Amino acid sequence: MVVSDDSDLIALLTSWLPRQRWFAGKGRTWGNLHILQDVQVCELLRHLVVEVRYADRGPADRYQIPLVTRPDAPYGHESFFLGKSEDGLVYDGLHDPDGSAALLAFIQGRQAQDGLMPYTLEDLETLPAHAVGAEQSNTSIVYGDAYILKVFRRLWAGTNPDLEITRALASAGSSAVARPLSWLDGTLDGVPTTFAFMQEFMRSGTEGWRLALASVRDLYAEVDLHADEVGGDFAAESERLGAATADVHRLLAQTLPTATSDAETFRVESAQMHDRLDSAIEVVSDLRAFEPMLRDTYDVLAHRTRPLNLQRIHGDYHLGQVLRVDSGWVLFDFEGEPARPVTDRTALQPVHRDIAGMLRSFDYAAQSLLLERENESALIYRAQEWATRNRDAFCDGYTSTCGQDPREDADLVRAFELDKAVYEVVYEARHRPSWLRIPLGSVERLTAAA
Repeated sequence: MVVSDDSDLIALLTSWLPRQRWFAGKGRTWGNLHILQDVQVCELLRHLVVEVRYADRGPADRYQIPLVTRPDAPYGHESFFLGKSEDGLVYDGLHDPDGSAALLAFIQGRQAQDGLMPYTLEDLETLPAHAVGAEQSNTSIVYGDAYILKVFRRLWAGTNPDLEITRALASAGSSAVARPLSWLDGTLDGVPTTFAFMQEFMRSGTEGWRLALASVRDLYAEVDLHADEVGGDFAAESERLGAATADVHRLLAQTLPTATSDAETFRVESAQMHDRLDSAIEVVSDLRAFEPMLRDTYDVLAHRTRPLNLQRIHGDYHLGQVLRVDSGWVLFDFEGEPARPVTDRTALQPVHRDIAGMLRSFDYAAQSLLLERENESALIYRAQEWATRNRDAFCDGYTSTCGQDPREDADLVRAFELDKAVYEVVYEARHRPSWLRIPLGSVERLTAAA
């Protein structure tokens, strides 16, 4: 392994990296970029791990960036071009089809290269590759219609929770996860670290978010009808999704560590929510109008004494993390919120955090399409009706499978929902300002209901 001090390449990366959707340092002032690891995987593919340090002396970020350098510029490669170096034209190796093919060949070979080690659970075919469209925190490559390889752009030392949890569920016989096939390990801070994870590609699957939006559109097209009267009613699917979620939580509790909460558990959780609110208000001052009610909700959580089971959960659960396939619902992306350190994402938590995340997602689906229909006030009621119907159906399905109704712990679910909504406010303000009113409206409704 060579640690490179290639000044030309560092200059290219310094210009290119902040423009990537998965770059987590937006809004922070740069200090410098340093290449930590530089591995020539094969003649074509060069694998870098870079560290970005910031002027505020806060935590640095590490990213993996596979590169392909070419003597000429192939047609169609413009969108993932970094720039020109002394060696040639530099491209993002994950979006370059030849680069992603070389990565598959490396995994198939099962041979370590300067600290990079591929593991496979079964033989893999050589198939054509294409990268999935822009993702928020990773880059996924689909090979043929058989495999999907998720490359974790931002790296945290240790085993990625997505790999750990998916393997645990698959070993327990769950039909609610895609079959794990392979993963790529490296080393970060002297710790074995997951760099990429491959699963079976669910070719027949449709994302839950798309199905939910189709249902909402059907409702808005028939404004005189109620949500349960429209042909595209989604409630039955929401109920099945709730049942699948409860079954996954049951298996996680059986196969991975569990614990029981005490009073200190929720005092700490409440304090963290207050801290996140402090930071969020600095970014979006509109939250100040709801600050007293938000803090009251978090304080109720701090005084909770009734014990609760704690376990591993999904951690970033929403309609974009589930697929409807022929056999039912499949859950994926168990890595948790990518912005949080792995130690936080692997902490034992109440299942209510996942439930709250999905409840927020139903609200998002209903409200997002209102952005296109600003002058149709009659749809506001329909949006809330659709969200309420599907939230209740999800909870009904969850209850029918595990025998415990999450709605009976309303204060806990509300606290997690509001914590998630505050996170969404900051995200939308930074990345999608035109959507900011969705989470702000949710904060207003949830605090009013409390």
